[in-house]
Amino acid sequence: MAIVSSDPLAHLYRAHHGWLHGWLRRQLGCSHQAADLAQDTFLRLLGRRSADLGEPRALLTHIAKGLVVDHWRRRAVEQAYLEVLARLPEAQAPSPETRLLVLEALCRVDAMLAGLPPRTREIFLLSQLDGLTYGAIAERLGTSLITVKRHMRNGFIACMAALED
Repeated sequence: MAIVSSDPLAHLYRAHHGWLHGWLRRQLGCSHQAADLAQDTFLRLLGRRSADLGEPRALLTHIAKGLVVDHWRRRAVEQAYLEVLARLPEAQAPSPETRLLVLEALCRVDAMLAGLPPRTREIFLLSQLDGLTYGAIAERLGTSLITVKRHMRNGFIACMAALED
């Protein structure tokens, strides 16, 4: 005897999981990754406060597209990190546990930077990666020192928020 549920999310899962998995498999080229992202899509939906499921495929596609973007961004960060590790002498290579921790931190930083407004990100990176002083950044970008300080403050606030996650 089949169990019947009145839960709209359970119905949505049964009705659309196969379609979503197929769509993700075509996007990613991997059935296993598609299965993971399909599950993550429904978990995100489960965490939503609103129960409006008016256009379920549009909603599922919207959520899944964001997860696919996150997936490819993470893969790019991971690939760059692995390329750096490959150049290290074997004696200096970090343990697998350390590699995972560093990769997670890099992905959080990447997501934080991607979430900043473009001007804030540019100013923040000029300071933190290029080592420019606030005055040099203001001169280079033709803006005021107070504006640079405001953008840097916002960048640091975003960093602290990323650390709390």
